[in-house]
Amino acid sequence: MKMPSVCLLLVAGQWGQCIGEECGSGGVQTRTIWCVHMEGWTTHHTHCQHMDKPESQRHCFKVCDWHQDLFEWEVSDWGGCVLVPYFSNELTLRTAECITAQHGIQRRKVHCVRTSNRTTVTSRICEFFSQKPPVEQACLIPCPQDCVVSDFTSWSSCSKTCGAGLQHRTRHVLATPMYGGASCPNLTETRTCSSPVDCPAGEGEYQYSLKVGAWSACRLPHHKDALLSGRTTVDFFSNENNTVTLHTHVSHHHSHKHHNHHQHAHNKYPMSWELEVGYQTRQVRCTRSDGQNAMLSLCVKDNSPLTFQACVMPKDCQTSDWSLWSPCSKTCRSTDLSPGYRLRSRIMTQIPVGGGKRCPALEEKEACNIIGDLLPNCPRYVWRTTDWGECRILPLLSQQDRRLANISILCGGGIQSRKTYCVQVPDDSAPHHRKEVSRPINARLCAGEEPPSAVQHCSIPCQHHCLLSQWSPWGACLHDNCKEPQGKKGFRQRRRKVLWESSSPLETCPHLVESVPCEDPTCFLWQVQQEERCIPTKSPCGPGTAVQNVTCVSAEGEDVPIALCEADPPPTEVACEVPCSADCVVSSWSSWSSCSHSCSTKNAEGRQSRTRTVLALPGKGAKECPAAPVLEEWRVCNDHPCMVFYWEASAWGPCIEDASMNLNGTSFWNGTPTCSVGVQIRKVNCMKMNVGPVISKRCSDSARPETVRPCLLPCKKDCIVTPFSEWTACPSTCMQGNNATAATQSRYRTIIQRSANGGQECPDTLYEERECESLPVCPVYRWKTHKWHSCTLVPDSVRRGLSGPEEACGNGLETRGVSCVEESGESANITECLQWAGPLPPQSRECWVACKDDCTLTPWSKFSECAGCGSSRSRKRSLTGRSKKKEHCLNEESYPLEETETCPCDEFLSQPYGNWSACILPDPSAPGSLKGWMSHREVKECGQGLRYRAVACIDQQGHLVSPTLCTDSGYMVEVCHIPCPLDCKLSDWSTWSACSASCGSGLKIRSKWLREKAFNGGRPCPRLDLKNQVYQAVRCHSECSQYEWRIEPWSICTINTVDDLPACGEGVQSRKIRCVKKGTSGEASSLEDSLCDQEEMPPRAQVCFLACPNDCVTTPWGPWSNCPLQCDQGTTRNRTRHILRLPASENSACPELVQSEPCVLNSTCFTYQYRVSDWSTCQLGENAICGQGSRLRLLDCIRSNGKIVELQKCEQFGLINKWRLSESCVVDCPVSCILSDWSPWAECSHTCGSQGQSVRTRTILQEAHEEGRSCPNQLTQTKPCPIRPCYTWLLSDWSPCTVEGAACGEGLRRRNLSCVVHWGDESLPQPVEEELCGDKLRQLIQQEMEQPCFVPCPGDCHLTVWSSWSSCQLTCLEGRSFETTGRQARSRAVIIQVMENQGSCPHQVFETQPCKGGKCHSYQWRTGGWSNNERAVWCQRSDGVNVTGGCFPQKRPTTVRHCHPPCTKPFSHCTPSGVCGCEKGYTEVMTTHGFLDYCTRTPGVDNNKKADVKTNSGRLKPGPSQAQDLFNEWTLRPVGPGTEMEIIFTARAAGLRSFLSMFLVGLIIICCEKKKPSMAHKNVKKF
Repeated sequence: MKMPSVCLLLVAGQWGQCIGEECGSGGVQTRTIWCVHMEGWTTHHTHCQHMDKPESQRHCFKVCDWHQDLFEWEVSDWGGCVLVPYFSNELTLRTAECITAQHGIQRRKVHCVRTSNRTTVTSRICEFFSQKPPVEQACLIPCPQDCVVSDFTSWSSCSKTCGAGLQHRTRHVLATPMYGGASCPNLTETRTCSSPVDCPAGEGEYQYSLKVGAWSACRLPHHKDALLSGRTTVDFFSNENNTVTLHTHVSHHHSHKHHNHHQHAHNKYPMSWELEVGYQTRQVRCTRSDGQNAMLSLCVKDNSPLTFQACVMPKDCQTSDWSLWSPCSKTCRSTDLSPGYRLRSRIMTQIPVGGGKRCPALEEKEACNIIGDLLPNCPRYVWRTTDWGECRILPLLSQQDRRLANISILCGGGIQSRKTYCVQVPDDSAPHHRKEVSRPINARLCAGEEPPSAVQHCSIPCQHHCLLSQWSPWGACLHDNCKEPQGKKGFRQRRRKVLWESSSPLETCPHLVESVPCEDPTCFLWQVQQEERCIPTKSPCGPGTAVQNVTCVSAEGEDVPIALCEADPPPTEVACEVPCSADCVVSSWSSWSSCSHSCSTKNAEGRQSRTRTVLALPGKGAKECPAAPVLEEWRVCNDHPCMVFYWEASAWGPCIEDASMNLNGTSFWNGTPTCSVGVQIRKVNCMKMNVGPVISKRCSDSARPETVRPCLLPCKKDCIVTPFSEWTACPSTCMQGNNATAATQSRYRTIIQRSANGGQECPDTLYEERECESLPVCPVYRWKTHKWHSCTLVPDSVRRGLSGPEEACGNGLETRGVSCVEESGESANITECLQWAGPLPPQSRECWVACKDDCTLTPWSKFSECAGCGSSRSRKRSLTGRSKKKEHCLNEESYPLEETETCPCDEFLSQPYGNWSACILPDPSAPGSLKGWMSHREVKECGQGLRYRAVACIDQQGHLVSPTLCTDSGYMVEVCHIPCPLDCKLSDWSTWSACSASCGSGLKIRSKWLREKAFNGGRPCPRLDLKNQVYQAVRCHSECSQYEWRIEPWSICTINTVDDLPACGEGVQSRKIRCVKKGTSGEASSLEDSLCDQEEMPPRAQVCFLACPNDCVTTPWGPWSNCPLQCDQGTTRNRTRHILRLPASENSACPELVQSEPCVLNSTCFTYQYRVSDWSTCQLGENAICGQGSRLRLLDCIRSNGKIVELQKCEQFGLINKWRLSESCVVDCPVSCILSDWSPWAECSHTCGSQGQSVRTRTILQEAHEEGRSCPNQLTQTKPCPIRPCYTWLLSDWSPCTVEGAACGEGLRRRNLSCVVHWGDESLPQPVEEELCGDKLRQLIQQEMEQPCFVPCPGDCHLTVWSSWSSCQLTCLEGRSFETTGRQARSRAVIIQVMENQGSCPHQVFETQPCKGGKCHSYQWRTGGWSNNERAVWCQRSDGVNVTGGCFPQKRPTTVRHCHPPCTKPFSHCTPSGVCGCEKGYTEVMTTHGFLDYCTRTPGVDNNKKADVKTNSGRLKPGPSQAQDLFNEWTLRPVGPGTEMEIIFTARAAGLRSFLSMFLVGLIIICCEKKKPSMAHKNVKKF
């Protein structure tokens, strides 16, 4: 089945990729062809054979990868946004109101071009590499903005003082229409006016005025002065062109301008300039007040108007070719993405003359490297710092302390400083070492970053005094070296230790070990302890043996191997005896008493004793007691001579190298990197107490201190210096004259690290200065003027053609040529003189060719001599020839014969101006000192300085002149003084008070008191108390047991016997007790008993018991056992004794052997605890004022009854001291404010005038801290600059339009350029010589000095002058602008003087210009109050200006109010609520439907008086109250002759009907309360 061919069509696919073996034009491109049914499905292509099949293959250009560099997309800038009238899915024009903006579209051109020659190729080539950039994009166009105009001005006066005339009023454009907004309305309104005074009958109907046209272009006369070439004719038959016309033949071959086509070579530029004189003419006609032309004779009565004049042929400005573009200012890729710029310039080769075309811009600037992707990254600038300088304490001292302190031994907290400098970091990826050295650059390049701190706190370690413990007791006589005992000489030693725990260095401590020589030293001793009682051998009593424990101990009491004890060991069993009954019983030996002497001398030796006592007397026949001498033993003690020896060590010497300890490379010593290990050496001498040095053998060699110790040798530090900075720039311009001072340039480098420990020293040269390479001397060129040509007049042919035969005389022009010459006199290009030779001499001037009837005068004589300042000089001339007899020549106002001028004066007046500067101290820094290491000079803030006051130099005319004519410096200078700050002064410290506690921890105090308060910014006082004192309190400790009770042995127990009874039983014994100083020898002298603790006083006597012969005998009671540490309730303590002799009779019992008693707190039992005091204030070293210190607290052992006891008590009870008794602390340093150096004086803020000031600043490097001197308020100093005159060109305002030789027509308005001097403030400028301001001609060619203007003749229709520029306005959306540049407008309105001429009126014009600082304006409709149902409606701008345009017309409020139906009833009117009401004095009568039925006069109502309350029409006037929203009006009026009343309500709100009904009913009841019950007559109408 064959398909209908009408339903099939051939469809071609997209062309495929270009395929070929080689790159180029030999490629092939294919595509697929389908046969498609209209419904979208495909079929075999044979069904479409009857159709023309599209080609499926074509030749193409195969693009290779390397072609990418040959082609690129060239994209133009986006075009303007064009309004799109339709949306893409709409078919009708949009009519909706624009809210913010309208949719638009902008386009650009995109081409594929060759990179070599920018020629266009097919887009397919570039599409191979990248997608084609879009050629269209959507954009937004702001809503249409209508033209906005101001209010009309008031009406002008009537154009005629009699009869009918015209009045006009104008308005001006405030904002021009934009984006399709409505165009501007007419800016002028005109109306007729008439004067009550009729015009006089004899006055003519018209006025005649001479009207001139504009001067023609200046032209050269024809080569043949044909008479008829300039014949003038007047056409009186034309209505519009009835003008004087000059018919001339235009010459086409007199273009004599110097057109040098901007050659590059200077020799192509002109070598001289010549001017040509031509002529120009203008039209003259007589015009009537109705605009018609009239006979010229009606306007000209005497002299005919000037219709020709000589002129200089115009020459346009000519310039050279553009120079090459300067390098782009952006050479690297920065983060701000701002483009760079480049410049090119050209020079002027021809100055415009004669009104020729002005010069175009001589410099051009364009953006470059906008994206900058291919540029290298910009270098970063960072701050670097030098090493910190030495730590200095002197700046922290007050003035008082500086005079007293020994600076060399100061220590503790201080401050140190360093320099900061700016460097360039080339690459972020480069590793930066801490000591990386870079070239210093200008610090302004690092201004974006905060510089590192240049001041910091530091510390010099203080040597602390050695805090030593008490001496230990003397030890046993030991060998010097117990490991290798030698000889029979030994030493007894006592020791003390250093208690300081801080890491701060200690001073050299005194000796810690003292030794005394002794005989028979023994390092190890046998120690015997009897462990068991005596055991009889045969019977219960009698001789026996006791076993004892024998051990070998060291001198310290520690058990050691038995082999170390050299002597024979004592026996393990010893003989003993157990007393039998009735035998004498003797106690054990007591402990040895203290030694009587600490050492032995020739006359005394130390002795100590021990005793035993008789406990029981013997019976008859029993063993007797030993004799009394046997009961006491004595022995020699401390038999060593009284000679104490010790080692005295000097301070350690410096660390020096030791070849045996050198290390290879850098190692670590206790974690600290060091280059090598050295040694320190000190001297050690053996000293004899109170004698001096002795031989070393006298001292214990084991206690000898070290004489050599290893130390850290710090690494050598070489000096590190930055490279030299770049040389400062030399002047790039040439030098004026041969005697110019040679310029210099300098560079510097900064020391980063000082050398130390023998490293390489720093270089001497840190600052270098050299002269700049010889700069070329500025070339000298000068203008050479040629002779003046003869005075050139308008050609005779022109003169005769215009005004008939006339004498060749009058005004003309004469010219001269100028050329440029070098200093040698050779000719040079004009361009050289334009650059170097100063102002161009004038080339033309007016001249006068005397006519026959002119007055002739002699030349002016020379000026007379001046008599001095203030005098005048004069010159004269006289009339010659026939002029002496001519009357008009004798008029000296027209022809003055004498001129007088003031003589020049060289005397000047010096006048002080302004205030004195602050007192400026001299800068002590020398040149180049800032480039070196930190200078530790103190910045002087007081003393003698100088202050400056500017001086104005004024000439005799009161003009400001250069200050150097009056003074050398331009200043008045006087000496000034800045008072120095006085620090707070305190007295010296008082002596320390005694410790507040006589026992244990307390306080001792010292104080300072105020002597002088701080003044003028001195260091403030520390916080004082009410007595103006400051205190320092430290902890102190008084030993509680400085004195002790010394007891002697008990005496023999004395028993009072009766008769011959045996002396046994209870008795009394006594002993002596002395109070002695603790630690003294046994024979110490006794002190007063009150010094010892009375509570601890031992008893002097006691009851004793002497057993009888047959009694049981026991040992004395042993010590009480210890109670529990906490003295727990219910616990007991015990003491024991044992039997020495059994009783003789078995019936006799022995006493108790164990005794117990309860542990009672503070009676039989005591607890102990440590108590720690508060911390002391932070204590510093003796030579420190702040910084690191220590604070201490003391430890006491407190018994439970509150008594302070020795610390050993707490230790005996096993209490552990967990308290830290010292710790580090810091005393804040009183750092005074530290300031940077003053910056150099900045350039003057003004180059001239009296307002210039030079400023220098400094910054705070360190704020004041604690009692440091505060920062001064003056961180900025200003100094007036010399008052130099400000010379400037003053451009005057435009003059009124003036028409030369006629009443109206084309004229000129001019402005003048004058040189003035001013003071740089608001004072009036004063005119001075033009030479002081420079080249006037160059200023003139840059300004427009003349403008054509028009003075309307009576009856002319003309434009007004331009209005003032409107305020700057931005295009805004919802109060915000999307642009930075605004627009302002001005306009000219049309003025019609005669209605007959309005057909020839010009059109009104307006123009806009961009402006800065614009504002967003909104517009809103404003309305006035209603009057007769009308009100005024106007548009107002947000700044309060009433305008026309700007407000949305659709939102305009109504101006007229209407009622429906209309108010046609008599005395009715339309109320503000839109309903009909009655006029004042009339009452409304309403229909049942609520509409007005009629108005009836209210009885008794006088329109001029107040109505009676009962009959008052109380209409509620419309106002701002809420009642206006609820009720329109309400009325109470009588219904008839009775007292019944009709109440009418009109309400707006339907929702209030129920409320109104209730209100009405209540009111009716009140009104009708006294009426008859029937309510048939009451008429109530509701709304």
